[in-house]
Amino acid sequence: MRWYGIDDLHFEDTAKLAVTLTDMGLASSLNGLFWLPVPANLLSTIQADHRESCGPHVMGLELEETSVRLELLVRAKSRLRCACVHYASPQLRDHMITWLDNLLAEQNITPA
Repeated sequence: MRWYGIDDLHFEDTAKLAVTLTDMGLASSLNGLFWLPVPANLLSTIQADHRESCGPHVMGLELEETSVRLELLVRAKSRLRCACVHYASPQLRDHMITWLDNLLAEQNITPA
C-alpha cells in the first residue's frame, strides 16, 4: 500500500485531530479510520464514469496514537473491487497531501 505518513505526533494532537475529523463528518465505522472525499474535478475518467454505480470515491486516513497515515489508494465506497479503485493521480495525491498538511497547520499540530 502506498501512503503518506506523519509520525512523532503527540497523543493529544492525534486525539484533537480525531475530534476535528469526526466533527467534519468523515468518521468511518472503524475507530481511527476516516474517509476523505475525493474532489469531483480530480477523479480519473473511470471514477467519474462510475460515480453513480461505485461512488462516492474516497481516500482513507488512519490515525494511530502518534501518527497519521493517508492512503494514496482511491476507494469506491459502494464496491470493494472495480477498475475505478486505483491509486491517486499525481495531481490528486498532491492536493490531498496539501489538504492534510493544511489541516494539521490549522490545528497547530506539528511533529515532535
